[in-house]
Amino acid sequence: MTTPLTIVARIVARPGCEAELGAELRKLIPPTLGEDGCIQYDLHRSLEEPRVFLFFENWRSRPHWEAHMKSPHLAAFGKVAERLVESLQIDVMTRVQDDQSATAG
Repeated sequence: MTTPLTIVARIVARPGCEAELGAELRKLIPPTLGEDGCIQYDLHRSLEEPRVFLFFENWRSRPHWEAHMKSPHLAAFGKVAERLVESLQIDVMTRVQDDQSATAG
């Protein structure tokens, strides 16, 4: 059985690059939604910090996400990211089911 994967990617634009970065990030949405294994790929922008963007993603499995990370559209984004992105944090997660007895802490 494969384990679904949730990705939270926080992207901070370089000062003055917010609009261009936002446009480049929006270009990633249509091809990504067409990828095998993509369940959800939502782009958000902070209301308090307009330089901060966040992708909330759900994938059928880690191999599906790994294939996405090697996709041509992400490779193309990588060429402009160095100029537009100040920082990138990717958290790879799995959903905690309500019926699990394990708790954090």
